[in-house]
Amino acid sequence: MVTNKIYDVVIIGGSYSGLSAAMALGRSLRSVLIIDAGKPCNSQTPHSHNFLTQDGVKPNIIAQKAIKEVLEYSSVSILNDFAVSGQKTDSGFEIITKKGEVIAAKKLIFATGVKDIMPQITGFSDCWGISVIHCPYCHGYEFKRQKTGILANGNKAFHVASMVYNLTNNVSILTSGKSDFSIEQIEKLKKHNIEVIEKEIVEIEHTNGNVNNVVFKNGEKINFNAIYAAITFEQHSQIPASIGCEFSELGYIQVDDFQKTSIEGVFACGDNSSMLRSVANAVASGNIAGAMANMELVTEQF
Repeated sequence: MVTNKIYDVVIIGGSYSGLSAAMALGRSLRSVLIIDAGKPCNSQTPHSHNFLTQDGVKPNIIAQKAIKEVLEYSSVSILNDFAVSGQKTDSGFEIITKKGEVIAAKKLIFATGVKDIMPQITGFSDCWGISVIHCPYCHGYEFKRQKTGILANGNKAFHVASMVYNLTNNVSILTSGKSDFSIEQIEKLKKHNIEVIEKEIVEIEHTNGNVNNVVFKNGEKINFNAIYAAITFEQHSQIPASIGCEFSELGYIQVDDFQKTSIEGVFACGDNSSMLRSVANAVASGNIAGAMANMELVTEQF
């Protein structure tokens, strides 16, 4: 269905950053459509942490409360759909959804997040976000002083180890293959009694997502309470690339300090454009993106 309405801003992605952007715009009386398929990347995570006033609250509860608050602004609406393509037009942008909606907007905000690529380890995905975790700031306190593994290698593993060691001194690095550390890094790991285990991992035994044992290819098992994992990702939406947005070497949408992308009139916020994957950062970057999109509209209109 093609609508003749041109929204001030279309926000693709209705999780924390997208909702935050929508609130900033709704409070400025901008007509906003949020397109969201309802599949947040942290759907398995039992609790959100390190976010003032919401510490320990379930992520979906925060999201539902946010949706209710945002929809109090009458100029904001939500479409339960998935944006599949987009293009630049004379008046701004056009987005086409999976259900066939054709939507026009003056400005675009991508709050689309990223899609984690799980390693081929049995049980890994079942534990992801519960006891196989990515961030000491988001999850580390809950596993303080517990036996902890780091599934990574080289500089990444060394960096995580330095942060996790502040939370527990019972740390092992699981490279699942030949390790890749400098001589200086090896010396420092030994100094802090951090064992490097190179045996290939085939399974993570768990109970309802809570790690029990890491199982190696040779049949050996080692008990852990938590495992930090550095895994790869891909952008959840291909539209930013298709309209020409630039990306960083690490695969994030390139933005400036005001969440502007390399394409005029297009902004990005949340996990798709930042290494800091947390609810707090998503909300903060979304607020900036919404305010800056409004500022561009103000400048064009006044």
